[in-house]
Amino acid sequence: MTATRPGGEPSIRRYLEHPRGGPTVLRIVLGTQLRRLRERSGITREAAGDAIRGSHAKISRLELGRTGFKERDVSDLLTLYGVTDEAERADFLALARQASTPGWWNRYSDVLPSWFETHIGLEEAASVIRTYEVQFIPGLLQTEEYARAVVRLGHPRSPVPEVERRVQLRMERQKLLRAEGAPRLWAVMDEASLRRPLGGPAMMRAQFERLLEAARLPNVTLQVAPFEVGGLAAAGGPITILRFQEPDLPDIVYLEQLTSALYLDKPDDVDNYLAVLDRLSAEACTPRQTEEFLQGLIDAGRG
Repeated sequence: MTATRPGGEPSIRRYLEHPRGGPTVLRIVLGTQLRRLRERSGITREAAGDAIRGSHAKISRLELGRTGFKERDVSDLLTLYGVTDEAERADFLALARQASTPGWWNRYSDVLPSWFETHIGLEEAASVIRTYEVQFIPGLLQTEEYARAVVRLGHPRSPVPEVERRVQLRMERQKLLRAEGAPRLWAVMDEASLRRPLGGPAMMRAQFERLLEAARLPNVTLQVAPFEVGGLAAAGGPITILRFQEPDLPDIVYLEQLTSALYLDKPDDVDNYLAVLDRLSAEACTPRQTEEFLQGLIDAGRG
């Protein structure tokens, strides 16, 4: 079977042969493909829900990749949508099985909220991660000690073992940047995130050294937005935009809040946030200036 359907769209086979990003991405891909089949067949979400003994809300969750798939449901939907080719049906069902396989982060389910689990899955599949941080160093670039201090701030009542589990999860995420096929990380950090002391001078100096080390990786671009740059407040809180190579995955804006997060993928929303990040990047220090800035902080800490 070829990697594309006769109409030029990518087939399910492409994702079976080259999986990337684990179950989160595969659920989104499968949901998108099923939505296209439903719309092409002129079938409403209500009718599709009836076919799998569910509701239109369940179909909506499935099509958005927000929940796992039962093979029986996928089979019934394919029948409803007129998909009779046995090989194509087998590919859909194989993808449903893969999409139900737990990701590596599942072993941290005791400290991992569902809204952040989605982000980790998307992060694993992204080809480009663009982020703007206001208060803290980006999680993918934190030292273990710095991460521990941040976790304690966000979870002041958590026992020590739970704090350590959260720190371990963050360290595990960071392996992504040095893995084969690693994404490009382009991070803009507000100067406030560098000036805010956490854990004492020695810990902050180690964190600055980690940033300088990361800035020299070929797939990492770091910029500092200094205090003298005006208008940064218009950006609001932290912003992350994830871009993917897979044609079925649109750019996604991730906006993290204290106990939840927003995921935006409508083109207008994404374009607005891309414009904000583009402006921030244009006004911030260049990567070379950022390295000099970090080196200055390190030298000052030694004094």
